[in-house]
Amino acid sequence: MSNGFQFIDIIFLAMVAVFLALRLRNVLGRRDGHEGGYRDPFRPAPAPERRADSPANESDNVIRLPNRSEEVEAAERIAKAAHGDEKLADGLTQIKLADPGFDPDTFVKGARGAFEMILEAFAKGELGGIKSILSPEVFANFEQAVKSRAEADETLENTLVGIRAAEVAEAYMDGRNAIVAVRFTSDQINVTRDREGRVVSGDPSTVTAVVDLWTFQRDTRSRDPNWALVATESVE
Repeated sequence: MSNGFQFIDIIFLAMVAVFLALRLRNVLGRRDGHEGGYRDPFRPAPAPERRADSPANESDNVIRLPNRSEEVEAAERIAKAAHGDEKLADGLTQIKLADPGFDPDTFVKGARGAFEMILEAFAKGELGGIKSILSPEVFANFEQAVKSRAEADETLENTLVGIRAAEVAEAYMDGRNAIVAVRFTSDQINVTRDREGRVVSGDPSTVTAVVDLWTFQRDTRSRDPNWALVATESVE
């Protein structure tokens, strides 16, 4: 009788092992060759090269499961980015499930770079270089603001003194789209001048603390690795 129970135990443990292996594969997927280094999520990544002597379906026949340390590290990164907020941690985890390549730290680094680049382009009225990382609605709003400024014959001088903090404020999945909002706390000098160079608004000698909430979105099923800015909000 005891031998029968031992056999059942072995079968049960084997089933559990298979379940965990499939779960890990679904969560972290296959490697794409970019795990070792930082990749800006707001710029395209080069396509991985295929060896000439490799079969076309080689990757389909090999399942590479993450080790325990990778699982723990991923969980720790999410917990750190969520700073104790369980709902935020759950949202980041859902994005990780949909996009195994997503990493909160890497995302925030890319968002900081996008923040600086977009502020500079908007102030100069040169939106062509950032159009690919703006949603059509945000681009249209920026374009209208630049046009209105030009019609009034005014110029905007924006100096980003520094970014004090950039942290994930919200994260969730909306269908196939990953949504992440980042709260930026920065020091800026913003001055608007007329065509004679006189100050219309702002103070060139005053540094102002500015808090912005910028929301980014990405289709997790798209081959395009870029995130797009879909909303901006000033936080009082």
